[in-house]
Amino acid sequence: MPEHRVGTQEEWQTERDKLLVEEKKLTHRGDELTKQRQELPWVPVEKEYSFETDDGTKSLEELFDGHSELLIYHFMFGEPYEAGCTVCSSITDNLTPNVPHLNAQDVKLMLVSRAPLERLQAYKKRMGWDIDWASTAGSDFNRDIGFASTQEELKPFLEGEIPPIVTQMAERSGTDPGGYVAESPGLSAYTLEDGVVYRTYVTTSRGIEPTMGYYYLLDRTRGGGTRLAPGSSGSIATTSTRGSDG
Repeated sequence: MPEHRVGTQEEWQTERDKLLVEEKKLTHRGDELTKQRQELPWVPVEKEYSFETDDGTKSLEELFDGHSELLIYHFMFGEPYEAGCTVCSSITDNLTPNVPHLNAQDVKLMLVSRAPLERLQAYKKRMGWDIDWASTAGSDFNRDIGFASTQEELKPFLEGEIPPIVTQMAERSGTDPGGYVAESPGLSAYTLEDGVVYRTYVTTSRGIEPTMGYYYLLDRTRGGGTRLAPGSSGSIATTSTRGSDG
């Protein structure tokens, strides 16, 4: 057990009160950032994309399924994968229970991956998830938004010393490091107005931490737990505290 300071209840309360002031500052700053995020300009999605779904081929507009807002989690499950990324799987465990609550707020939440639909369907059944999942196999959707890389682009990384955790995560997904890191995780948001789809927000790396509710619970524990999260290049970063990348 690591050594740590031990104090009285009074000492703890004094320091806790000081920390609370800082926590409130962070909360208020978060409110400010939310407002800035919502004020970003909308970008019309003019390119035509097709998605394979349980209900057949759909356009991006049809993915809204009658809602005015669409949130897509870009799940790391590439064409060579035999199973989904285990970290993205833990994220989906957190996302799935939120689907009905977001539906009630006119927001559709779903997953998108590049693997064939039948492989996604099988994995979804295995995991017991109740969330829509579309395949972009043959589409540039993930690539155009920055969540897919070519082997040529990955060459500097793959020719270097590959972190053991990347090899481990690739093996868990039934692929090699090159196939694994060709995918990147992310979250993208869209709105539908007057028949036009607009992209309103995109984030990756630590920007997707809000989808990982267990991080914030671990932050309240003694040691904070071990962070295992998709990195900005689609690789996996493991640290005792979260990294500094945004």
